Amino acid sequence: MAVVVVFDFDKTIIDCDSDNWVVDELGLTPLFTQLLPTMPWNSLMDRMFMELHSQGKTMEEIAECLKRAPLHPRIISAIKSAHASGCDLRIVSDANAFFIETVLKHHGLMDCFSEIKTNPSFVDGEGRLRILPYHDLKSSSHGCNICPPNMCKGLVMERVRTSVSAEGKKRFIYLGDGSADFCSGLKLGEEDYLMPRKNYPIWEIICSNPKLIKAKINEWSNGEELEKILLQLITTISIEEKCNMRSDKCQASSMDSHKTFQSVLPVPH
Repeated sequence: MAVVVVFDFDKTIIDCDSDNWVVDELGLTPLFTQLLPTMPWNSLMDRMFMELHSQGKTMEEIAECLKRAPLHPRIISAIKSAHASGCDLRIVSDANAFFIETVLKHHGLMDCFSEIKTNPSFVDGEGRLRILPYHDLKSSSHGCNICPPNMCKGLVMERVRTSVSAEGKKRFIYLGDGSADFCSGLKLGEEDYLMPRKNYPIWEIICSNPKLIKAKINEWSNGEELEKILLQLITTISIEEKCNMRSDKCQASSMDSHKTFQSVLPVPH
């Protein structure tokens, strides 16, 4: 099936912001709040892991914390069903690789996704988790005034579209909640679908700028609605594809018949 489903992670796959979840669960909220006005979010999270390391927190403790992050069971089943139907599932997220992979592996979802575009992370020689920006902040700015400096989701979506277009025509379904997800939505075409989470920043921006989005809009509020709408859209696209294939075959058959009919007509002398 020529359908690419792109998920945001925070407040879309999991029902919280993973950064805030870890900060709150591991007791760093006062320091986080104090430092928030002084540095970019991405750099602040890297600083938080320096603090956790100095307190003796291990990677295993951070992972166990992430495994407790709320994830609606219907979203798990939606992801598995979409993957089983043959869709190409991807993630574009401003979280980080360690957080996303830990959660997906815990819920048995890692193999459902062909690609994860997010802020890279690694464990350094001292055993401390490091978080890096997706875009190199030192070399150049992405120039987007919607997205944070470390990651423009619209730019990422453009690259995803380019990479998959080489395989033939694809139709996209994009799910997200934040203002940066609106930037991704701007890159969708008229045959694509945008699934914004209702009453979240992306929804408010869409309501204020409804004509900027070319894609068809299907909003959702919770796990049950996400699963129902996503699987309906996948079915709709599948039916449309089959109808188009039949139409193409009928047109080709009609043209062949017309050629055959012409060839048997007597040629006047």
